Amino acid sequence: MTPTIAIVGAGAMGSMLARRAARHGCRVLTPLAGRTSATVERARRAGMTAASLDEVLACPYILSIVPPAQARQVAEELAVALQGSGLEPSFVDCNALDPDTVAEIAAIVVAAGARCIDAGIIGGPGTPDGPGPRFYLGGERPQDMTFLRACGIHVITTGGAVGAASALKMAYAGINKGLIGLSAAMILAATRAGAGQALRSELAYSQSQLLQRLEHALPDMFPKAYRWDFEMQEVASFGGDVAGVQQIFQGMSRLYAQLAADWEGDRTAVSDIQDFLQHELRAAGQGPRE
Repeated sequence: MTPTIAIVGAGAMGSMLARRAARHGCRVLTPLAGRTSATVERARRAGMTAASLDEVLACPYILSIVPPAQARQVAEELAVALQGSGLEPSFVDCNALDPDTVAEIAAIVVAAGARCIDAGIIGGPGTPDGPGPRFYLGGERPQDMTFLRACGIHVITTGGAVGAASALKMAYAGINKGLIGLSAAMILAATRAGAGQALRSELAYSQSQLLQRLEHALPDMFPKAYRWDFEMQEVASFGGDVAGVQQIFQGMSRLYAQLAADWEGDRTAVSDIQDFLQHELRAAGQGPRE
């Protein structure tokens, strides 16, 4: 029998997971009312089927894959529609959220009659034929979702209560996106102090693997910074019991908010970072002059 799932959110991650699932015989529904023409077209290319809210609620599994700042609103809207319907779907929160936030979302959907599965997605969307991201699952009956393995999705159960998978996601995001943000900040500071070329030369000499990673990660970050702003706030809450963590990631949130505004504006900071990354060293592979 063809499995059916609903994915709320037809962005880069949601549509790529849908494409992988559809290619393996899974039927994927998504609500598209009020969405932009670009989103509708992305969903169509991914093999997603436009569905009404009632059709989404009737799915046994509803995956929420939206910008983190929208996650609670999505859960609340679905819970209102689900209340008194007699339906008992599994609501799978796949968003980058602090475990405490996920617990609050779980309480909302469980009160409306749904089960809640906590999911943390690690890795980029990838391509339909590539390895794809890892889909970590915890919370109530995560083993129910292992059928997604047959849909081409790399599923790993973490065990633990709601929040266990999100805790893993928060820790990973803090390291990964924290490093990207820190690098962006220091590149901008060095560039504006006239030391950008010297910094790039030193990184090429002593941290070549890091520089190679930044050459891909920083340009990839620019259009996503608006989402990472809220995500860093969630990381700040997650690590708030550790000295200094809250202040570090609140600052990282402000940095990403500024980069998001710059990306939508005159792109002064973006251009500075791009110039730094594209600068050709006079002697590739050699260290700085002494």
